[in-house]
Amino acid sequence: MEIHVYDRNLRRLGHIEDYTSLQWYRKYYECGTFELHCPVTEENLKLLQPGNIITKGDKKEAAVIRGDQTEEESMLKNEMIRTGFFLPIYLGDRLTGSLFNYNGFVEEAMYFILNRMVEIPLLQLGEMFGDTTRIQFQAVYKNVLEYQIKLAKYANIGFRIVPDFKKKTMMFETYKGIDRTQAQREHARVIFSESYENLNNVKHNYSDGTMITKVIVGGTGEGADRIYVEVGGGSGFDLREAFLDAKDINKDELTEAEYLEALTTRGHEYLNENKVFENFEAEAEAEVNFIYGKDYDLGDVVTVKKKKWGISQDLRITEICEVYENGGMYVVPTFGDALPTRMWEE
Repeated sequence: MEIHVYDRNLRRLGHIEDYTSLQWYRKYYECGTFELHCPVTEENLKLLQPGNIITKGDKKEAAVIRGDQTEEESMLKNEMIRTGFFLPIYLGDRLTGSLFNYNGFVEEAMYFILNRMVEIPLLQLGEMFGDTTRIQFQAVYKNVLEYQIKLAKYANIGFRIVPDFKKKTMMFETYKGIDRTQAQREHARVIFSESYENLNNVKHNYSDGTMITKVIVGGTGEGADRIYVEVGGGSGFDLREAFLDAKDINKDELTEAEYLEALTTRGHEYLNENKVFENFEAEAEAEVNFIYGKDYDLGDVVTVKKKKWGISQDLRITEICEVYENGGMYVVPTFGDALPTRMWEE
């Protein structure tokens, strides 16, 4: 498989053939990443410059060389490592702009924010697929990528930026994975288990360290006059409470009902970011029983069974790492939630 290299205007510069390893880390809710290992040569040094764009043979996704880059030379090694992020990283260079209120569909909010930010060269907006999850919020000068991730997780929506190297454009798209679980009948079912020989070197992760079941959202006002909204619940040992300061939401811009709804939405977002996180990671041969990219893909919901552990769950594929080494390729899907990382502060 060749790795093609382009400049930031999507003009082709050349290709890399003699790499030793490529990890292509696709993510449903977030911005994917990559790590490329190849020999230090004059041609590779020229092509793999920060800011340039790489893509795999299919050219459906692309990534920007950004972040930590290294070259190493010794008696045992002559290797360069290039890392970076998929094209949505460009959204991380922009802010949402001055204060605005939004009340409507989450998917439309994602496009609304993109239309407000300072323009990104070559970026165009594709068609929406029609998700009907609603939300009401207020924002001011938030990081666009971080807010897109927040909205995507709120509505279980995936997003990506697809390059068109012929037209020299990049298309922002939202999408939703297909339900391929054992119980449904509309699509071909996909099951990952030992009996299907597609659940190898499995790892089960569970974390309730950040879990909150009830949040008190504090709005405007002082003392006894302050406005509070309670979101969530629980009792006894199952109750985990937290307080969230939301004075940044400007009440003057909203009706009373809209203001309370905005506080409530902030509470739901907080609970979603502080829930029980559970997932499976496993190695899977790309063409054993179910073919990766054809029978299942990033964002699809599948059935995962681990008989020894007494676990059978329907889980979304939220991340897939494609590993290219020694002339072969295998994938490492993550089923369920990525473990919690705090990416922004309210």
